[in-house]
Amino acid sequence: MPISPQSEQELLARAYAIAGLPLAQLAADAGIPVPRDLRRDKGWIGQLIEWQLGASAGSKPEQDFPDLGIELKTIPVDPQGKPLETTFVCVAPLIGISGLRWEESNVRNKLSRVLWIPVEGSREIPIGERRVGMPLLWSPSEEEDNLLRQDWEELMDMIVLGEVEQISARHGQVMQLRPKAANSKALTRAIGRNGQPIQTLPRGFYLKIDFTHQLLLRHFALPV
Repeated sequence: MPISPQSEQELLARAYAIAGLPLAQLAADAGIPVPRDLRRDKGWIGQLIEWQLGASAGSKPEQDFPDLGIELKTIPVDPQGKPLETTFVCVAPLIGISGLRWEESNVRNKLSRVLWIPVEGSREIPIGERRVGMPLLWSPSEEEDNLLRQDWEELMDMIVLGEVEQISARHGQVMQLRPKAANSKALTRAIGRNGQPIQTLPRGFYLKIDFTHQLLLRHFALPV
């Protein structure tokens, strides 16, 4: 595996070096087979790009490049550059969260500096032939940070008040909370309506498509 990049410039240079290349070529470099479809290998593209760029965090609750303070997010896009799905940020804490502030939250930590790597995601393109797009190194503007903070605070208030089961994907302007589990048996502890402990599906924070689409539009001058 490539060693971790020592600077932001080195990371960006690696990201530019793979832009335009098909995933099959990157997989051959890494010595791993290309899956036939992504239903069982949902994280395969992200892991492949992580390997290429030398990310070190894996699934730990820190940025993918902790020494640089940068999180890596691959994002599947259609031919017009619109994201095809919401973007997972991190798992949401469901207990022991009273007093937690936005400034110390894992969401803010993960989104403080993000290297976005768009990847062709149209289903009609075989996985190996999908190409990597141009990278974008992004930090939230003050307006974006405020929107994220408002959603985070609203969703965390509902969790604290025992309303986790009432939260739907419609809550939040730019970020939503959704179940994140491999199956319905993977339960975790949370707070119920009357403050009692309950078992529920783990939840994750996801950026809504409109938010990431606007972000890409601003930086890449994509067709509207």
